[in-house]
Amino acid sequence: MRQITEIIIHCSATPEGRDVTVDTIRQWHKQRHFVDIGYHYVIYRDGSIHGGRPEDQVGAHVTNHNKNSIGICYVGGMERDMSEPKDTRTPAQKRALIQLCKHLQTKYPGATIHGHNEYDTKACPSFNVKQWKEEVGLC
Repeated sequence: MRQITEIIIHCSATPEGRDVTVDTIRQWHKQRHFVDIGYHYVIYRDGSIHGGRPEDQVGAHVTNHNKNSIGICYVGGMERDMSEPKDTRTPAQKRALIQLCKHLQTKYPGATIHGHNEYDTKACPSFNVKQWKEEVGLC
């Protein structure tokens, strides 16, 4: 079993209001020559949580941080016209993200939660994860 020390949050970088599935993201990633979807979980706009790459497999979502992390992606993250990054999380996605992070921190004690933008110059996940963690009581 992998030693998980980080939970890293991403967005799909798709327009607000557009639904995409695990299979769609998997197809995008395979076009980039990934062996599978890079994320372990995807949270749809309705708040449902869908499995991606199995947790026991190393993901492909943050350079130099995949070995010991779980990648979570929420669908959205961009303005409708794709002009700017935007926190497009629905209330259901926000609830699901809290639920999933709490579950993963119970399963992997000591794992810390981060946004992709803490490791790269990208806007992803299009919200401030450090501030969000404080607001919702996650460590």
